[in-house]
Amino acid sequence: MKKALIIVDVQNDFCEGGALAVPGANEIIPYINLLMQDNEYDQIVLTQDWHPADHKSFASNNGKKVGETIILNGIPQFMWPDHCVQGTFGAEFHPDLNREKVTHIVQKGKNPEFDSYSGFQDNNHFVKTGLDDFLKYHDIQLLEIVGLALDYCVKFTCLDAAQLGYVTCLHFNGSRAVNVKPDNGKDAIFEMLQNSVTILG
Repeated sequence: MKKALIIVDVQNDFCEGGALAVPGANEIIPYINLLMQDNEYDQIVLTQDWHPADHKSFASNNGKKVGETIILNGIPQFMWPDHCVQGTFGAEFHPDLNREKVTHIVQKGKNPEFDSYSGFQDNNHFVKTGLDDFLKYHDIQLLEIVGLALDYCVKFTCLDAAQLGYVTCLHFNGSRAVNVKPDNGKDAIFEMLQNSVTILG
């Protein structure tokens, strides 16, 4: 069974000192590097949040405060601080992440009208990122997933992967939650377990 490692959004803005820093984010980078060093993956894929400056998920573009929720194209949209803007330092991958073995990069959130938590598609399920096509082309059946943030982009990437028929495993030690609400990370784990995602230590 061919396997791939999916590394979700390990970018400067989600790490220490970033615009949308996830608590403990920097701690997962050595773990992810060891996974790549100690395991033979057929593919290693990075996802990259890659927003235009006028993205509608940014509170600053809606006259809203961070933490508020609006309805965007028919679904609730949490208002985030500006983050991972195309071409900025914050959108770059963290320099400590070893990218020598990376075989593919998937950019998401490029359409200003739609957010895209999952590495597979936007939140409205209108536009695919091409990740599923790439993995199927390479006959990948097993996905191991790590990255940021556990309760948003990692969760939705895992859920989509399982729904698409991949054997899907989350490395708990390779992810951290932003915990907008205190139990978001715990709730995300429970939801993933209910949807055929295996949680690895």
